[in-house]
Amino acid sequence: MSGLLAAGCSGGHKEAAEKGAGGAVSGSYPVSVTDCAGAKTTFDGPPRKIVTSNAAGLELLLRLGVGDRVVGTGFPSGSGTLPDGLDAEARKVKVLSKGVIPKERLLGSGADLYLDTFGAMKMNGAGEAATVDEYSAAGIKHIYLKSTACAATGEGAVTDLSAVEADIASLGAVTGAGAKAEELVAGMKRKVAAVQKAIGSTPPSARPTYFFFDYDAGTQQPVVVCNRQVANAVITLAGARNVFDCDGTTQRVGWEDVISRNPDWIQLGVRNKGSREANDKAFAEAERWLRSNAATKGLKAVEEGHFLRIGSERTTIAGVENADTVETIARSLYPNKVR
Repeated sequence: MSGLLAAGCSGGHKEAAEKGAGGAVSGSYPVSVTDCAGAKTTFDGPPRKIVTSNAAGLELLLRLGVGDRVVGTGFPSGSGTLPDGLDAEARKVKVLSKGVIPKERLLGSGADLYLDTFGAMKMNGAGEAATVDEYSAAGIKHIYLKSTACAATGEGAVTDLSAVEADIASLGAVTGAGAKAEELVAGMKRKVAAVQKAIGSTPPSARPTYFFFDYDAGTQQPVVVCNRQVANAVITLAGARNVFDCDGTTQRVGWEDVISRNPDWIQLGVRNKGSREANDKAFAEAERWLRSNAATKGLKAVEEGHFLRIGSERTTIAGVENADTVETIARSLYPNKVR
């Protein structure tokens, strides 16, 4: 499988002088991107028919201004859940599956590019994945968002959004929207920099501890985000300390582990349910569970009502909204510093 990294132009045309984010040249081809293992995929021109694995990839393409090239998606966004006027445009995209797109449907979609947010990650119910040869036979180039899909193979803690920014730059280069990608990345950098400036004087020991509660992963044994997950960078940049310092992307723990760490704040990380009303209902259910469960109702964050209702995807999957989530968290944690 091929995936996104900062795109590099190996030679190529000179007609575009405009530099895009990450050093890619907007509209200049060929453009090459690499996968988690370093294998290269080269584009001699912009893709015309794109399928996305989920709403995160779709949203990035919409923000880049190439949504008219998307011919299908899996895991569609719910009505009214996409920001910045993107909702109506997203509704026009054909839904190939409400979950993981079946292999036969993907290979028969007529796409020339499949943008995969999941990649090597294990997805429940995914079934048999297409092989490199099958993608090739169908005329589909397969790339994915490395900051999410390749996180498990990375090294060291993820504490910034540079990998996400590289994904956006690469996708901009592949689609010929390098200038727009540069604009999006610059906006993310401004937001994060403003938060960092506001909270910069707060010593690490004074920064509150933070628990990302993945309610949809099940309550019997919580799944927590570890130091290689995008969420760890979002939490860190917002001026909080991930209450779990495990090495990897996610890990199952016991509620006794959560209790022993007694977090200052809890994010109700509910996954998109298909509508704003359904999401609000799920947030309320997650909070109610924490308040009523004998193992969690005595937690400091629960007793003080320190809950943040922030969708899971905008925290754990690469996107422009990672920077927005940094702002949202920081405003709650530092109301006198971040406005």
